[in-house]
Amino acid sequence: MESPKKHLHPLFWMPTLYFAMGIPYITVAVVAAIMYKNLGLTNTEIALYTGLMYLPWVAKALWSPFIDIFKTKKFFVLFTQIGIAVMLGCIALALPLKGYLAITLALFWVIGFLSATHDIAADGVYINAMTAKEQARYIGLQGVCWYAGKILASGLLVSFTGYLHSTEKGLGYDWTKSWMIVMGVMGATMLLLGIWHRLVLPVGSKAVRLDDSLTGAKHVVHEFKDVFASYFQKKDIGKMLAFVLVYRVGEGLIEKMGPLFLLDKRDVGGLGLDNIAVGNINGTFGSAAFILGALIGGGIVSRFGLKRSILGLALMLNVPQMTYIYLSFVLPTNIHLITVVFSIEKLGYGIGSVALMLYMMQQVAPGNYKTAHYAISTGFMALCMMLTGMVSGKLEDAVGYKMYFVIAVLAIIPSLLVTWFAPFNLNQDEQKPAEGT
Repeated sequence: MESPKKHLHPLFWMPTLYFAMGIPYITVAVVAAIMYKNLGLTNTEIALYTGLMYLPWVAKALWSPFIDIFKTKKFFVLFTQIGIAVMLGCIALALPLKGYLAITLALFWVIGFLSATHDIAADGVYINAMTAKEQARYIGLQGVCWYAGKILASGLLVSFTGYLHSTEKGLGYDWTKSWMIVMGVMGATMLLLGIWHRLVLPVGSKAVRLDDSLTGAKHVVHEFKDVFASYFQKKDIGKMLAFVLVYRVGEGLIEKMGPLFLLDKRDVGGLGLDNIAVGNINGTFGSAAFILGALIGGGIVSRFGLKRSILGLALMLNVPQMTYIYLSFVLPTNIHLITVVFSIEKLGYGIGSVALMLYMMQQVAPGNYKTAHYAISTGFMALCMMLTGMVSGKLEDAVGYKMYFVIAVLAIIPSLLVTWFAPFNLNQDEQKPAEGT
């Protein structure tokens, strides 16, 4: 599948690669929750079902070694992008069916598996094709492009469902037909991205050479064991995993409930907004704020280095979450004020998120199995998001939005503690791109 032509500049492929990464992840993690809310499910049901959908990202460490051992990173990127396109099309066709819930949940699980595999391969291209300095240089843009996928999925297209559904502002379709159209659009987008990456994406390093003294399945078993053994033998791995697991716990509590808080009626503590407003606030303006934040965060790390910047980035991630306390207690009606306050939190999230991604790339992943070790690390990160997502609906139902967001903000404390004790054992400047990228 690989062209003999020399590689194109990263700006030809990196932006669209991470744009393609953002679409299915946000569709499963956020957009599915909004869709099911429109179709009548409760917050508890939504949080449980969609929270469990994080499991493929948690468990992807189990098959991440195969991405290093077989084929190329590019092969897996193309395979998963086309597969995701097909699954999104199937969801569109399944929505009118009587048993749509079970069918669409199953299809979202398949998308989650394909998306998690895509993440492993795409990150493998990024990590292996760039030096540590280049990783830091482009990390802000990487976040921007990933969030551009969120703008499309949870911003523009969620707003589009509101337009399709509205009898006053749009076409007056029911929610089923509205979401059928949107899922079809996302599927077509992923298909086009797969075609583009067939033309421009580099290999992302060749498969790891197996031990010549072993044969057949023994090759795979040996390398599989070596991937995990070498990962958990890293110096200070316990402290590093504590940082990966806990750094985003507050944001994990907010990710599911934030959009539902915007949609829920005011008499139950929500802001009572429609899909058009939520798409604009959460997906468009919020995403633009995140993009600006990611660029700022990348610039800070590039200028001062991750070790000197990490505590400040952690504060920027966590402190702005207090804006949800303000929104839940005051329940403002001015849409412009809500948008500004919401965007402040996303700006901080954008700045602070840079720290975790670079830490996993530059301190946890380096070694013979960069791609697999980075995937294992992001699996632990996803475990945090899965657990917080699963309990979020039940917790919010029990205490209400006001106290729920107070609890989420208290997560600042453990997040800052693991950041303070995060070890730095590797010199970032010594890391080089892999051969055959």
